[in-house]
This record gives sequence, C-alpha cells and structure tokens, in this order.
Amino acid sequence: MERAGISGSRAKFFLPAYEWYNDTISKWTAAQGLQLVNFTPGTLSTADYTFPELKNYRDSESIFSSIVSREERFSNGLNGFILLVHIGTDPRRTDKFYHRLPQLIDFLKLKGYSFRRIDELLSPE
Repeated sequence: MERAGISGSRAKFFLPAYEWYNDTISKWTAAQGLQLVNFTPGTLSTADYTFPELKNYRDSESIFSSIVSREERFSNGLNGFILLVHIGTDPRRTDKFYHRLPQLIDFLKLKGYSFRRIDELLSPE
C-alpha cells in the first residue's frame, strides 16, 4: 500500500481477500491495530467477480436488480449498507458491473441516500 501512496497510519480497515475471514484473520487484524470489515449481505453486489462460465454467474442486470429489490423490500432499505463492487474483474466477464455505478448512484440519490467513506460510516463518534 505504501507503494501506492497509502501510509500504514492511514489504513485503518482491512477487508480480507475474497472476503474470507475466520478467527485467525480476526485476531491477526486486531493485533495489527486494524478494524476488520466486510460487505453487508443481502444483495448480489459481490457477484460482479463472476463470469459466464461459472455456475454462480450473475449478470449486471441481476446484480442491479438485487440491490434495488433489497432497498424496496425492507423498511430500513440500504441504510448503513456496505456494498462491495470489485474494480478489477476477470477478463471473461465482459458485462462489468462497475459500468452501472452511475445508474446505481443516481437511483440511490433519488431515494435520499448519501454516501460515506467507510472510515466515516464506522467512526465511533
């Protein structure tokens, strides 16, 4: 991260690779002085890594629809949700969900949502 210009003192949160964690990862994260984080389940936002040859493939329309559906079905909508969208995906996935982000952001803004960085969202204050 330092090669990318992010100092260790600025990195307060840790999202494990593949979003996989267990007790060992939790302890390691705490020992490093980091806060373990993960996405909020309930949508297919994380399925944007899939590609058509996989059994669990979800196209971008399905992912988008799952987010909209979750927002509309529950009284608290997506308040406090951490939606994970991958910035890099397999080249076999030509239907990149991140191309739908402007549409998703517009939809959420129309619903009255505002966006927060994770350090603001999870701030103890």
